[in-house]
Amino acid sequence: MKSSEHVLLVAGGKGLRMQSETPKQFMLLAGTPVLLRCLEAFYAYSPIINIIVVLPQEHIAYWQELCRTYNCTIEHTIVAGGVERFYSVQAGLAHIDANGFVAIHDGVRPFVSQACIARGFACARQNGSAVPVVDSIDSLRIVDGQTSKIIDRTTIKRVQTPQIFTVEKLKQAYRQQYSPAFTDDASVWESAGFTVALYEGEERNIKITTQADLERIAL
Repeated sequence: MKSSEHVLLVAGGKGLRMQSETPKQFMLLAGTPVLLRCLEAFYAYSPIINIIVVLPQEHIAYWQELCRTYNCTIEHTIVAGGVERFYSVQAGLAHIDANGFVAIHDGVRPFVSQACIARGFACARQNGSAVPVVDSIDSLRIVDGQTSKIIDRTTIKRVQTPQIFTVEKLKQAYRQQYSPAFTDDASVWESAGFTVALYEGEERNIKITTQADLERIAL
């Protein structure tokens, strides 16, 4: 049975902010590589979802070795990414030859739940796009030179992944010329003239970026 649901696990980190020789997506979390935990999360959501892992070319052999070491039997396609995340997503999309919906997920968000993934695909089926957000729990201020002023935090949302879109329109959006303003897939989608629909994310769906993130998880 061929699935109409796809996921690109984009894992291009080089470990610079982590100050480690091991890229963060390959670090162990409770004995399992972070990226493998992401793979397992989407497989648990749907054993027939089409999974594509996008990695820097120089990391592919290492990932394959990790899969052997940790007995990963989840079927997935491995694709070499580009210099920027934009080009990595482009490369992943080129390996989807069917319609349906595609989720783009950070390969360093290992705590995404099946419920969150399901909410995202349901939102995308209804609206054509689905971007998870959570409320800002901190007070916020905007700085302008030497002055600052408070921002109403109820109008601010923190954006997460998986961000989910119709395959055909996302491919169309990624035919645009790259811009540094493309900080995520939603910004690419919006730049192409499409509307972004939001759905409820999860506080626990954190992105592991620094050593402090791993220490916080261990507490």
